[in-house]
Amino acid sequence: MKKPAYKKIILKLSGEALEGDRGYGIDPLVCISIAASIKEIRALGVQLSIVIGGGNIFRGLAAHENGMDRATADYMGMLATVINGLALQDALEKVGVPTRVLTAIEMRQLAEPFIRRRAMRHLEKGRVVIFVAGTGNPYFTTDTTAALRASEIHADVLLKATKVDGIYDKDPNKSPDAVMYKKITYLEAIRKKLRVMDTTAFSLCMDNNIPIVVFNMLKKGNLKAAVLGEKIGTTVTANGKNR
Repeated sequence: MKKPAYKKIILKLSGEALEGDRGYGIDPLVCISIAASIKEIRALGVQLSIVIGGGNIFRGLAAHENGMDRATADYMGMLATVINGLALQDALEKVGVPTRVLTAIEMRQLAEPFIRRRAMRHLEKGRVVIFVAGTGNPYFTTDTTAALRASEIHADVLLKATKVDGIYDKDPNKSPDAVMYKKITYLEAIRKKLRVMDTTAFSLCMDNNIPIVVFNMLKKGNLKAAVLGEKIGTTVTANGKNR
């Protein structure tokens, strides 16, 4: 069996990944499908943690653009990530994967508070750790949360799951002539304002030398391929080369 290219992994999932074809909310069947994929890669012996967004339930930035106070809107978005994290935990445990949800905003009846060393201990024990409630602060995205948690636990890679095949020079859903990058540097991604992740997230990964792999989660087998280091999606590194 081929060995994984990375031992400690942060998987960034958007909230939209849980909605399926509904366009809103959570599809339990989609959650089970994602859980099955996660179970498969956990069986490779890797330490896996997940940062999940909340856009399928509430988008803080969109609410702010429509007149809501930005901090209030962001806190509401953080609560949406907690709902998604609990749904994913339920699906993972249904397929036999031990899981812990760690939240940046304390809510003891629902999840453990985020403590860095506790998170690392859970990973060492073979549990999948789901980080929710973002960083616990407004004005930061869940992409930045993923980069921050990856830095804190010394992850080998940040896997950014999307609905497209990688990073493009423009939106492939709007421009049929969009060109996908196979490899790109952090600085190029920042300079070209490629919005697959925000600038803060790219900068954190650059400062801590954490490669980013952007890939299509909807294609069966892609998550495992990314973990095995196969050439899928777009790889973002300091020199624009695969690890």
